Amino acid sequence: MKYDLIIKNGLVILDNGEVETDVAVKEGKIVAIGTDLGEAAEVVDAKGLIVSPGMLDAHVHITDPGGSYRDDWEGYLTGTKASAKGGVTSFMEMPLNQVPATVDAKSLQVKLDAGENRLTADVASFGGLVPFNLEKGIQELHEGGVAAYKAFMATCGDRSIEGDFMNSDDYTLYEGMKKIAKTGKVLALHAENATITDKLGEIAYQNGETTLKAYVATRPVFTEVEPIRRAILFAKETGCRIHICHIACPEGVEEVTKARNEGVDVTCETCTHYLYFDTSELDAIGPVVKCSPPIRDKENQNGMWEKLLAGEIDFVTSDHSPCTPDLKDTDNAFEAWGGIAGLQNNVDILFDEAVQKRGMSLKQFADIIAANPADRYKLNTKGRISIGKDADFVLIKPNAPYTLKAEDLEYKNKISPYIGREIGAQIARTILRGKTVYSQEEGVVDTRPGQFIFVK
Repeated sequence: MKYDLIIKNGLVILDNGEVETDVAVKEGKIVAIGTDLGEAAEVVDAKGLIVSPGMLDAHVHITDPGGSYRDDWEGYLTGTKASAKGGVTSFMEMPLNQVPATVDAKSLQVKLDAGENRLTADVASFGGLVPFNLEKGIQELHEGGVAAYKAFMATCGDRSIEGDFMNSDDYTLYEGMKKIAKTGKVLALHAENATITDKLGEIAYQNGETTLKAYVATRPVFTEVEPIRRAILFAKETGCRIHICHIACPEGVEEVTKARNEGVDVTCETCTHYLYFDTSELDAIGPVVKCSPPIRDKENQNGMWEKLLAGEIDFVTSDHSPCTPDLKDTDNAFEAWGGIAGLQNNVDILFDEAVQKRGMSLKQFADIIAANPADRYKLNTKGRISIGKDADFVLIKPNAPYTLKAEDLEYKNKISPYIGREIGAQIARTILRGKTVYSQEEGVVDTRPGQFIFVK
């Protein structure tokens, strides 16, 4: 046979827009795009479907290994299965929540070992910037092939757990940015003012506040904007390329746009949940929808959509940060774990909300889920349906509403704020390097063909 796979009759999203055409695959790579391509060992009929690049989710937390502390949280096995079912062919995995945190060569190898033969999607790694790895850890991570670095300007980690992640003070950020700049890689930042948000949260808790609405009020917009400005100032000073994670307010996006126009090498992302939920519904849903930065009000959400559609937000991620159900099972929002399980429902919800409901072009949709994160982090084989790229596809069935049920989820712990919601599109098939890893007919495969991605 001439090809291993041909995808026929689909509406294919290419760099210059969508077109009804066929795509041929050989040895895991895209080798031809056009009509009358000839024969293949496998033919997938995509008539009536959107053929998009597989999503590259640039912000995912997998807690593998758990270090005996978080062994029952999301692991590579279930996380990458959820990824495949959701049309996410590859993701970038954060350096925290697993124990030990990924801060040097040794801890990076521990994480790679934990994922061996357990991947149904391709996985690139972030390395952590923490106060105790300035001396050697940053360089070791670079040599180990991490795609980028991550630092927290908000409080994080559990100091009672040896090897857990730690947020960065300003000195760590400054010195770390200088060292990361020499690698040429990007530092991604969780930008919240820890001093203010911690104190406001402490006061609210002591005053007997328990609601998610009260929790949101302890993390006002300016506590996002101020550290974004500070990070940009440090980037100007050090020459470090930076990326602002999960921006939840349009004012934060404006700071990034302003800096970019001044020549600073800075990008930003938001998350599907900021575009989908608003403060008024949080307490009815419960702590399963708690995250930080918090989900803000409807006016704020409308502003985020304006920024996204205008091209000011580079990509959209899940910030998939699940935990065990007991950590969400509380009547006090301030005591609940802050993280949302969203990896499996990024593509379908975003397609419905952005393309079907708000008229986003298919080209922009493919850019924000695939091409832009691939470009930013130099994952050069990913992100596009073009000759020579990895044959990573998600086939989307448009205008096909369904209601998400807990049993639909591949997560280790089947909790998600999207359960019970009607979603207006479906993932029909996910293809990783030319091999189907999920189809509606057969479910998720058990072959685990995923690989770790290294960026030297």
